[in-house]
Amino acid sequence: MEKKLYILNFNYEDGKNIKKQLDNLFEDNIDIRCIESEELSAPKGECLILVPDNRTFIGIKEKLGQGCNVIEAKLTLSKESIDKIKSLDNDKKVSLFHENIEIMNKIVCVIYNLTGKKLHTCECENSHIYLDLNDEKKEDFIGRVLLDLSTIIEIAVRFNIDYIIKNENIMEKYKEMITNEAGFLNMLGRVNKFESQLDILFKVIDEGVIIADKNGMINICTDNCCNIIGYKKKDVINKSLIELFPQIYFNPVLEDYIYIKEQLIKINGDDIIVSIYPIFHSNRMYGMVGLFKKFSDLERKQHKIRAKLIGKGHRAKYKFSNIVGKSEKIEKCKEMARRMAKSNSSVLITGESGTGKELFAHAMHNSSDRREYQFVAINCGALPESLLESELFGYEEGAFTGAKKGGKPGLLELAHRGTLFLDEIGEMPLKLQLRLLRVLQEKEVMRIGGDTLIKVDIRIIAATNRNLKEMVLSGQFREDLYFRLNVLPLRIPPLRTRTEDIIPLIEKMKDEFNSEFYFMPNAIDALLTHNWRGNVRELRNYVEYFTNIGLTKVGVKDLPFDDIGIYEEGLEEEDLAFIDKLKKQVGKGIRKYVFVLEQLEKSQIISKRMGRRSLYQLAKEEGLYISENEVRSILVTLEKFLMVEIYKGRSGTVITDFGKRSLSYMKKG
Repeated sequence: MEKKLYILNFNYEDGKNIKKQLDNLFEDNIDIRCIESEELSAPKGECLILVPDNRTFIGIKEKLGQGCNVIEAKLTLSKESIDKIKSLDNDKKVSLFHENIEIMNKIVCVIYNLTGKKLHTCECENSHIYLDLNDEKKEDFIGRVLLDLSTIIEIAVRFNIDYIIKNENIMEKYKEMITNEAGFLNMLGRVNKFESQLDILFKVIDEGVIIADKNGMINICTDNCCNIIGYKKKDVINKSLIELFPQIYFNPVLEDYIYIKEQLIKINGDDIIVSIYPIFHSNRMYGMVGLFKKFSDLERKQHKIRAKLIGKGHRAKYKFSNIVGKSEKIEKCKEMARRMAKSNSSVLITGESGTGKELFAHAMHNSSDRREYQFVAINCGALPESLLESELFGYEEGAFTGAKKGGKPGLLELAHRGTLFLDEIGEMPLKLQLRLLRVLQEKEVMRIGGDTLIKVDIRIIAATNRNLKEMVLSGQFREDLYFRLNVLPLRIPPLRTRTEDIIPLIEKMKDEFNSEFYFMPNAIDALLTHNWRGNVRELRNYVEYFTNIGLTKVGVKDLPFDDIGIYEEGLEEEDLAFIDKLKKQVGKGIRKYVFVLEQLEKSQIISKRMGRRSLYQLAKEEGLYISENEVRSILVTLEKFLMVEIYKGRSGTVITDFGKRSLSYMKKG
């Protein structure tokens, strides 16, 4: 609703001057007009009438009723005008002329109070106010009348825009005025000083603040509070705190003067923590103070504290762009990892030593919604059991000899809202596996020597170069933890299966080491056929080696390989261990298994499937004695080792791709 101020019954010049003064102060906040009594009708809405004297004040009250909003102006002069009057000789006769005797008397009082000079007054028809210095007229010598500071503040308060008077521009304009109410000015200064200190306090504290009177009407709402609760200040000021937030139970505050501490409520869909404190003295209620803070902001603050506790070292350093390679295998692996990164489920990264499992863990964290939070990594095989437990779960003060005073949060706590990377998870002792399983199930952790459960929200990425399935079968790894971790399995291919990435990797590493050597064609051929048991880590060692020995051209003879040969195509270290297990299990009978696989491979070439009887007859022809029952047993074992597929009825048995690669390896002894 528009605010209107009518300047009533001032002469043209005075009204014009006062309007200019108020326009400069209040700008577009008030519509200000100069009118005469005849133009005035019953005001509507937010309306205020400013009159020059008591006579007009009484007349307006009689005309419009006692309920109308009228202010009698208190007047003053500018500082410049008062200084001019002070400069006049005391023995000179000074007369003051103005058409309105009441205004003239007000100005005479102001001048006497501020300068001690007595002026003679003379009523005239001229609307100008001027001095007569020993019969020498000095029009405009003292300038135009101004509204006193107290009247300006009264206008601001009546329109409920008193906050404007604290504006820096307005404070500068105050300095141009002179007021004869020193006590009022002194009090205003103290109030402004207190409010400035209060404003600084409101800006410093994180919480939003609302202050209401004893009836719950809101007087103050800080900018921070408006941001937190999602309301504009105009929608909050002079509104009922109780009606605005019906979800808060105010009775303890209003009836028993008991504060409400950290109540969690919903405001505009956000979780807000609210505390309400009564303002009372001598069993009398004066008002209440409300503190508001977003639960999400509190979580972020806790994250910052955790980050300071943990230091700057626990940040994910790599992204998917840091993973070098354009081969089909590595591209598929990266694409799968990107998809997994969007989930909060546990990831189990497997692969040989040196394939870059930790690099993928870093990249997945940096592509996830948790990237703004901590990436905490620990090698489960690098620490003894007792130390690993205290690092993971933390401990309370006095939990054991040498425990820090005040205790220490564990990495599970410090990784809250972020990612915990458990490298070499296969090396974790069984006792700790059980404790970790509980954390994954319940999302809460208890420190060593503590009795309090601490809620944690973490995403687990685990990595290992061991065969966890076999470890489960042998009782070295908990089956329930295995399935908890293996929600999203990711297998990193070894370097020997993606040889097209070797040269790009070498070039990237040469840039890092600032190397100047290059490989001869025969050396490149050897690199592409090397077994790379150490994978990318081994390749990096070779690049660093040639950087340091100072060779420019590197030939095949310069390569420090222990063996230069072709590794079994498509077989990984884990596969070889699997085949060796079969060889160890059957011992000298391996020849019979090789024979069966050879026959199945030959039959597949001619698109024919073989059954047990056919295999028995072929063995007999080759002078190799294998009974039908033994053939059946061999096929069942080969199926368990994923080398064949047995079909029901007369469909026969088929060798698998893995069976073909295994046959090639077993033939070499």
